[in-house]
Amino acid sequence: MASGVLLENLASSLIRVIAGFCAGSAVGIGLGILMGWRAKVKELLHPLISLFYPIPAIGWIPLLMLWVGINDLLPIVVIFICSFFPVLYTTASGVRSVDQSYIRVARSLGASERQILFTVVVPLALPSIFTGLRLEAGMAWRVLAAAEMIAIPTGIGALMVKAQNLVRMDIIIVCLVVLSVMCFLSEKLFLYLERKVVSKWEG
Repeated sequence: MASGVLLENLASSLIRVIAGFCAGSAVGIGLGILMGWRAKVKELLHPLISLFYPIPAIGWIPLLMLWVGINDLLPIVVIFICSFFPVLYTTASGVRSVDQSYIRVARSLGASERQILFTVVVPLALPSIFTGLRLEAGMAWRVLAAAEMIAIPTGIGALMVKAQNLVRMDIIIVCLVVLSVMCFLSEKLFLYLERKVVSKWEG
């Protein structure tokens, strides 16, 4: 930390996590809402998504190295994949699990389909959505470290590989502690946001 090496590499990793996680989660939530709300969208996309979902995000790295190259975009895309599928599934599940009686009441009061979706269904699905976000916020750091260790010259994962080559166990341990702390803080952040947002809708 005194030399700035740790903070410099942590900053690189943090930017990649934020970019990949936010993009993957946003697309996952949007598509998950559509799949949960529209049966035809689910029927169309579910077979394709079920085909690709079991593939670990790390498993895409060799192919992505050929497609996007060895650069900062590579770990971002890996984190995107890691975040997209679980968030999509939890969102779609949350939307489908909304009690139909609430929807019928809203329709009887003259609410449009769009109003029902965004003022009834999505708020009631928020706990499921935040569960996916919370779990994947920590997982993004685990996937990032693996991606950086394989192909990227900067970041916490890359710093661990360099420390291994220099037989610096102290640096490796510090990097592991940093990754653990970042995973913990990321999950706690979304737990806090969930409590604030869900309590607001419930109130």
